[in-house]
Amino acid sequence: MKSFLTAKEATEALGISRATLYAYVSRGLVRSEEADNARRTRRYVGEDVDRLRRRQEQRRDPDQSAAETLNWGVPVVDSALTRIADGRCYYRGYDIAELAGQRTVEEVASLMWTGHFDRWDSLAGRVALSDKFWTVRAQLTQLSHYDLMRVLLPLAAVRDRAAVDLRPEAVASTGRRILGAMVMAVTGQLPGEGMASAIAAHFAPSVDFAPGLIGATLILCADHELNTSTFTARCVASTMAAPYAVVDAALAALSGYKHGGMSERVEQMLAECDGLGLDDVKSRLYNRLRRGEGLPGFGHALYPDGDPRGRYLVDNLRRCGAVDPTAEAVATAVFDLIGERPNVDYGLVLVTRALRMPSGSALTLFALGRALGWIGHAIEEYQKDRLIRPRARYVGPLPVREGIGYAPG
Repeated sequence: MKSFLTAKEATEALGISRATLYAYVSRGLVRSEEADNARRTRRYVGEDVDRLRRRQEQRRDPDQSAAETLNWGVPVVDSALTRIADGRCYYRGYDIAELAGQRTVEEVASLMWTGHFDRWDSLAGRVALSDKFWTVRAQLTQLSHYDLMRVLLPLAAVRDRAAVDLRPEAVASTGRRILGAMVMAVTGQLPGEGMASAIAAHFAPSVDFAPGLIGATLILCADHELNTSTFTARCVASTMAAPYAVVDAALAALSGYKHGGMSERVEQMLAECDGLGLDDVKSRLYNRLRRGEGLPGFGHALYPDGDPRGRYLVDNLRRCGAVDPTAEAVATAVFDLIGERPNVDYGLVLVTRALRMPSGSALTLFALGRALGWIGHAIEEYQKDRLIRPRARYVGPLPVREGIGYAPG
């Protein structure tokens, strides 16, 4: 739906009279603003009209509406963190592209958790990690960095007794300690000068643009509304489990190949095309489509004109002079074949290729960034103090009585 509608478009979309539209405006259900002062006309926010239209459909067919809610359907959770609209994404009202270019990871974490950019230094410092943490890390060198985070985070939780305090400021402080533990699990070092610098120093110490690129990447991944891992985080937080459990559960959800794990499929596709010219790349991708394998890393249901996160990362790499010929050929071929543009999964893989990070590092960066959002959503959910507990629609056999199917009534 368009960003703004005329009165005629709004009333037709809702099937109501102008008088009813004006009543909705007076009740704050539909926002409006002056469109043409000379003609004394107004325009109406399309998002509000669409939300009311969805509510109407829900009332007409509640069973169908409920079934569709969990599949890109009607919003089911109120949140002040992320807005996705008109092909753009915002954290607390700030465009993520501007944040990625102008702010540090720590400032964005502070924004998401407290509503202010400058509260990071006031949050309690890192948890004192046990010798067991470091011993286990030294023994598990064969694990990926992502799996190291999943193994070691519970060991950090054992020593952090303050994490049971679920007041907003306390959770923000716990969030800082969780991020520190995650970075230490990956790098083996305390992120003294910030997450981005610590990660860059570990993976790409000789690349001068690495800290800025990694910082922007983490910020772009910080949140994306109610994705699967974030919904998991909110469900766990609604039980009043501690923030470590929230992040641990979300990490498990992120790993699936239809979520954060999609980046591994992107890596594989690019590896298949390395060294090929454009015509051969297009032929290779066509064969993938013919076999039903798809083209991972392109297109996004919420961004018909292209994922702004993927666009930012691709453009940023070009500005850094880190052009990947294979990636450029693949992007061109995919657009020619199916008209889709790179999404965040594709951008993440390009970042790791440019910095020569190990295979699987895209998922690691995704998790380190998304943890900011998980903690922010946990803070919101703790304040609601109510359990997320949807109902299931039973579609199995009817109850059986003495071996005979029995349906009451």
